[in-house]
This record gives sequence, C-alpha cells and structure tokens, in this order.
Amino acid sequence: CGHVFHLHCLVAMYNNGNKDGSLQCPTCKTIYGVKTGTQPPGKMEYHIIPHALPGHSDCKTIRIIYNIPPGVQGPEHPNPGKSFTARGFPRHCYLPDSEKGRKVLKLLLVAWDRRLIFAVGTSSTTGESDTVIWNEIHHKTEFGSNLTGHGYPDINYLDNVLAELAAQGITEESLAQEKD
Repeated sequence: CGHVFHLHCLVAMYNNGNKDGSLQCPTCKTIYGVKTGTQPPGKMEYHIIPHALPGHSDCKTIRIIYNIPPGVQGPEHPNPGKSFTARGFPRHCYLPDSEKGRKVLKLLLVAWDRRLIFAVGTSSTTGESDTVIWNEIHHKTEFGSNLTGHGYPDINYLDNVLAELAAQGITEESLAQEKD
C-alpha cells in the first residue's frame, strides 16, 4: 500500500492483533497475508429453493444454513476455558441465485473456511456475553419480507456484502488462493 511505519509500531500492531499471520494497514485497511478469525467450529450448508426473493423475481433462492453448537472457548477467544452459548442456531440466510448471488456464496464459503463469519463475544441485541455473534459480514435472514431490515428487497445488499467481504480480505483473488 505504500504507507510507512516505524518498526516498533509494526511490531506493536502485530502483537496487539490476532496473530493469525496477517497484518492490516491502519491507514488504508490493506491486508497483508491471509486474515483468519476466531469462529467456533460448526457447519455451513447451502441449497437452492424454488422460490424467488422480493426484488429478485427472475431467479430462485440460495438458502445458507449455519449451525454452531455451544462449547468451550479456546485460547483465541475472550475467556479461554469458559463455556459459550450459541443462540438462534441453526441460522438461515438467503441470497438470490443470480450470478452476483453465486459469487457472494463462493466468497462466504471462503470466509467460513477462514473462520470470519462468526465470533465469540457480547451480543449487541441481547447484551449476553460469551455467545456466538455475527462478525461484520451482514446476512439476510428474513425470507419473504424486509420487516426487520434483514430481508429483501434491498438493492444494495449484494454490493454491500461484497465490500464487507473485501474489508475482511475476501475477494475474487481469494477464490484462486483457495484452489492452490
């Protein structure tokens, strides 16, 4: 990226980061290395359902199902050795089965493999600590409407989630890296 930092500042950034082998420029957010998260173990599945989402009447729907069970926090979590809850699982999320929707799905699969979709932390909804929470990559969890703001139609969603994925270091180049 071209930004210059003192060696001691770089060492401090690394030591205060998640020590996953990546470093992110604090100025422009460029990620060096492969960023990984602290998502607990679980399962991600997807399939096509023969119904259209509001605003996407020309295609079917991709349903993603995430399932993470409760467990014990590891050394990468806020309170190692303490149990964590996993409320609201399995979680169902929806994408249009369009070219851009399939691209988002492929990138979400990379984000899942890199443990970036969920984290253990404090829920902004309930205030509960030591629970599985979303981790800065928004998902649409409402199928037939947009009453809560987590559904369709949302003409900017696919572009917004692509930007959120890119901010986590997940881009089309990531797809090529995953194949290597």
